[in-house]
Amino acid sequence: MLTETTTPKLSRLFRLQWEEAQQAYVLLYPEGLVRLNPSAAEILKRCDGKREVADIVRELEAAFQASDLDADVRAFLDEAQRRGWLG
Repeated sequence: MLTETTTPKLSRLFRLQWEEAQQAYVLLYPEGLVRLNPSAAEILKRCDGKREVADIVRELEAAFQASDLDADVRAFLDEAQRRGWLG
């Protein structure tokens, strides 16, 4: 379970990149790829091992002029961790 001060980082097994053919960000891994929706990509772009979960939420709220994103961001990060995307 991620806390407010956790600093999520993409697992070494995955690489986040823009895929022109998909017109989307994808997570590449040895067995294939995962096509990400725009929200997932924006969250994972910020998972650099330096930003805390609370910082990621604040950045997203500022970037998209939104509020109350905390629960959604945490739910996604929990799922990303469960899938092994975060190391």
